[in-house]
Amino acid sequence: GAAAATRSRPAALKLGVMDGVLGAPGRPDACELAKQAGLAGLQVTIGYTSTRFGLYLSDPELQAAFLEQARKNHVTLDATYLDLLHVKCLKDDPKARDAVVKAIDITRRLKSGILMTVFFGKCAVLNSQELDTVTGAFKELAPQAEKAGVVLGFENLLSAEDNARTIDRVASKAFKVYYDVGNAANMIGEDPAKAIRFLGAERICQFHFKDKGYLGEGKVDFPAVLDALGAIGFRGWANLETEAPSGKLLADVQRNVEYLQKLQA
Repeated sequence: GAAAATRSRPAALKLGVMDGVLGAPGRPDACELAKQAGLAGLQVTIGYTSTRFGLYLSDPELQAAFLEQARKNHVTLDATYLDLLHVKCLKDDPKARDAVVKAIDITRRLKSGILMTVFFGKCAVLNSQELDTVTGAFKELAPQAEKAGVVLGFENLLSAEDNARTIDRVASKAFKVYYDVGNAANMIGEDPAKAIRFLGAERICQFHFKDKGYLGEGKVDFPAVLDALGAIGFRGWANLETEAPSGKLLADVQRNVEYLQKLQA
């Protein structure tokens, strides 16, 4: 009882999901699927798929369809995701910067507020020179994002310390870490709860919740993560980027949602 009394669970933490997790990347019907899964938020894919290359969410009609479906299903479009950055790297491709500029405007039009930029695979930041290049790019992009009312979320495989230094160097309220607890625990061997407390709410814009298999059965200590979020006073969104071990996408998302809701109760 005494231990429970010391815990600070973030009752105001809001849960969403990536549209791709629901099998509907870039599709407005993902809003209805998110609602069916018991979630209030949706992260929208705006960049690239195996069948459609480019910023297909530039289409005003598709934007309008997303906004209408979000309204109809009482779902918040809490962030966007520029997966084009998996194939065009911000560290070495000028076209990637152009894509981010366009994605900022798309994010503004979708009223999402956060644009997640990704740095994995061939586009991962591998050394200090590449980090300097990326930092310089964000220094140029941040004023445009700030003017649009959009935060650039920096999702990567850097340590919490390197992320903090990068955030402090860019020095813009429009540039923050997009922290993935699953990547931290499984790919770089970082303790997510410890890193969250180190970074603080002022450096983190949003979270991805995932692990290998179902939440609560892998390396990520989700009770400790939620305690850390409570300790730093985080009151934003966490989007599920979860697997579907059973092959049933919606059912497995619902199972993960129920697990997180029990932890928050």
